[in-house]
Amino acid sequence: MDDAQPVIAGAEQTEPANIVIFGAAGDLTKRKLMPALVKMIHCGLVHADSRIIGVVNNRTEEEWRELIHTSLNKYAPELGMDDDRWEAFAKHLKMVPGDLADDATYTHVGKAVETLDGRKNALFYCAIPPQWYGRVAEGLKQAGLVRQDEGFRRIVIEKPFGMDLQSARALNAELQAVFDESQIYRIDHYLGKESVQNLLVYRFANSIMEPLWNRNYIDHIQISAAETLGVEYRAKYYEQSGALRDMIQSHLMQVMTLVAMEPPVEFTDQAVRDEKMKVLRAVRRFKPRDAERYAVAAQYASGSINGEKVPAYVAEPGVAPDSATETFAAVRFYIDNWRWQGVPFVLWSGKRLAKRVSEIVIRFRKPPFNLFDNHAKAPTPNALVFRLHPDEGVFLRMNAKMPGLTTELQRMVMRAPYAGDGNDVAEAYEILLHDVLLGDATLFSRADEVEESWEIVDPLLKAWRDRVSIERYRAGTWDVPDIEQLFEGCVGGWHRPT
Repeated sequence: MDDAQPVIAGAEQTEPANIVIFGAAGDLTKRKLMPALVKMIHCGLVHADSRIIGVVNNRTEEEWRELIHTSLNKYAPELGMDDDRWEAFAKHLKMVPGDLADDATYTHVGKAVETLDGRKNALFYCAIPPQWYGRVAEGLKQAGLVRQDEGFRRIVIEKPFGMDLQSARALNAELQAVFDESQIYRIDHYLGKESVQNLLVYRFANSIMEPLWNRNYIDHIQISAAETLGVEYRAKYYEQSGALRDMIQSHLMQVMTLVAMEPPVEFTDQAVRDEKMKVLRAVRRFKPRDAERYAVAAQYASGSINGEKVPAYVAEPGVAPDSATETFAAVRFYIDNWRWQGVPFVLWSGKRLAKRVSEIVIRFRKPPFNLFDNHAKAPTPNALVFRLHPDEGVFLRMNAKMPGLTTELQRMVMRAPYAGDGNDVAEAYEILLHDVLLGDATLFSRADEVEESWEIVDPLLKAWRDRVSIERYRAGTWDVPDIEQLFEGCVGGWHRPT
């Protein structure tokens, strides 16, 4: 990391703030939050006078600082945290010891929150299990840390935002009993990806897209997130969640709303989220018997990835040997409105697949008449592909004549890389933390969005709840049972990323 202070193009300056992290010795803090904050302070995305207050139990401040220093070197070696850089960052750190269940902890947090540049701005980040969100909110209220008369007060919570519709409503009620909805930031790191944000620019800053962006020209849309990793250290959570809850209900349905939404009247957080809500309200509701027709669930068996043997899901540490939790899920949605009536949106995600890649694939309808049908192979379906990760960019797949004395067709791909020429792509947590400090909630889920998305998938969850067995696919392959049936009638069928 360069010693010079870089200039971030278009970055808006934030106010000095107290960034309070509950769970400041946990995995999320070590792997994601602290590396992001180091870079943000270095780049000026966090004001240089800001303070990072870690709420930690059963550690001394010296032990906590050593833990953070060690974890930065382990999880973000590219930061080059030598003694000088560490000391420069460590001067922002302060620890508050205490148990989240103890009222005194929140009193101590209140005393640690400093007046910076005349204001007591505070961002409270809940890097803790979801069952503690309500308790933390109530503790902050009792300590007088919710009122915004001395500066802004914002709370950030991580997904899962509930595990079903009932628990999501209960969590929203707990938080809204303490904070105003405008103070609550439900963070989804997937929406912090620059390539996801760029989707709005592709759609609404290019007039060439709009005439084609409807049921008259688009056959179907696939939104995917394929991983080569297994459950790693998340087995306890994943056993309760599964792929439908973990990826589709949250991340991919949010991306679907960005793909399908109408142009907002203005580029503000409420206007964008209003349009996303209209999409969710238009999604056709499932009946319990629809699970077999419109959804696929499967679990990875043992296999090989990059030449290395990997165990089956049921052989992973912390996983029940008879588990029927899905590690792959695919759902076919329909959005019943004028723009998208009859167009399938197929969202799918899985672990231990052949490639790690996330894409949005727009498949266009076939030409109404194939002029080359008699003396050439059929044209390949046209597709517009938004690659979200890796190699972010846009790819347009078209047909062209092969060179020579022939009318044979070949596929041509027009590529537009997003982050070429050495441009740096910011990490999701850097973007989202910066937005919270600015008070920009565009990329964060509103309470009604969360509840609406749970209401859509609830029938599928109930249909899968009591299953005792599940289909399996071999790790490192695309051999998912029944997946082709889900794409029945879709031009080109299932798109396997390359």
